[in-house]
Amino acid sequence: MMNFTNKFLVPVLALVIFCLLWEFLVWVNDWPNYVMASPSDLGPSFWKFRWLFLEYGWDTLWRTVAGLLLAISFGVVVGMIMGFSRTMRDALYPLLVGFNAIPKATVVPVVALLLVGQHDLNTVLLAFMISFFPITVSISIGLSTLEPEYRDILLSLGASRMTIFRKIALPKTLPEFFGALKVAVTLAFIGTNLMEIVEPHGRGLGHLFDSGKISADYPLMFAVLIALAIMGIGLYYVVVVLEKIFAGWAERDAT
Repeated sequence: MMNFTNKFLVPVLALVIFCLLWEFLVWVNDWPNYVMASPSDLGPSFWKFRWLFLEYGWDTLWRTVAGLLLAISFGVVVGMIMGFSRTMRDALYPLLVGFNAIPKATVVPVVALLLVGQHDLNTVLLAFMISFFPITVSISIGLSTLEPEYRDILLSLGASRMTIFRKIALPKTLPEFFGALKVAVTLAFIGTNLMEIVEPHGRGLGHLFDSGKISADYPLMFAVLIALAIMGIGLYYVVVVLEKIFAGWAERDAT
């Protein structure tokens, strides 16, 4: 019962309190909805544009997931290379850090010009570019900090390197991997929406947000932001469920 309360009721209560404080803040400052929309303004916008939210929400979701899957594949491979090779780690880390330091908003027009008209590819690519870094670093750190004593013992017992990876290295990196994946999920949504906002004839919630900005429909803009937050939370909890399945053994109760 206590676990149900902590996992479900507490987040719901926090969300209700947040919405009440938001509504109160708008009311006490007497802000019109073109300055700050309140939660009570969002319902009519969701209903008025419900079909666009469904259609564009799906576009944003599948592009984000595609970019995230690409980031996982690339990040795991490069992270393994860096984790097992000190030389490759020293060579690739400066490049990855330098690339990650570049504001991705400045990369958006470059990608859009290189791949003109490829709306889906542009969006997936930016979601990948903004989310692969934490995955790569987590895998690299997890493998590079593997205790050599375990490896030496298994090698002396005749275990192959693949067995060592499967029995020791992989379980050790899973907690770090899922921790990084939780961060990458939100970053992928940021990348997707950056490109959707810039694309003049694109689709997705970012494009719907830009349409609200052009028409000065501020409740619509805030409704899009809330929709993005809900989708991000949903995808985050998908990662949490996967973490429970594959790395639940690493979780420790708080003392």
